[in-house]
Amino acid sequence: MPLSRLVSSMHLALFILFALVSVISALYVVVAKNPINSAIALVISLVGVACLYVQLEAHFLAIIQVLIYAGAIMVLFLFVIMLLNLTPEQLGSRQVTAGRVASTVLVGGLAVALVALIAWGGVPRPAVSGTGGSEELTWAGGTVAAVGGSLFSDYLLPFEIASVLLLVAIVGAVVIAKRRS
Repeated sequence: MPLSRLVSSMHLALFILFALVSVISALYVVVAKNPINSAIALVISLVGVACLYVQLEAHFLAIIQVLIYAGAIMVLFLFVIMLLNLTPEQLGSRQVTAGRVASTVLVGGLAVALVALIAWGGVPRPAVSGTGGSEELTWAGGTVAAVGGSLFSDYLLPFEIASVLLLVAIVGAVVIAKRRS
């Protein structure tokens, strides 16, 4: 087996591993009974996405993903969870519902579709532009200049809306926690 083919299959295997870790932990965030377990699963999901960024050679985005989301935002979420101070009785009992069954079937279907895509269709490759004998990737979305330029021009309004929504959610959690005590 040539070295390039071995490296390509390793990249594919790592991609599948990181994608599965991200998706499974994200699903656990939704179905977990305990909010602390949900928060830990969210950190695992965010780190999995950061690993996918590393595979795309977007190292700046990977570092920002870990520092900002898995670090700072999760600390805020944990403070809000601690302020709510939920008891096991308030969390309720775990029941099998139609939503849980549907999500299990959906995850199984997505897994089958992923296996079928890899087995029969392969994985799409990024577009390349050739100049002479060398081929270079045309995407440069992981650099500091590209992220900063895009964030403060094209995505400024969604960025500000997301920050306001986070602030409103935290203030709402504090108000709910103060009403209970």
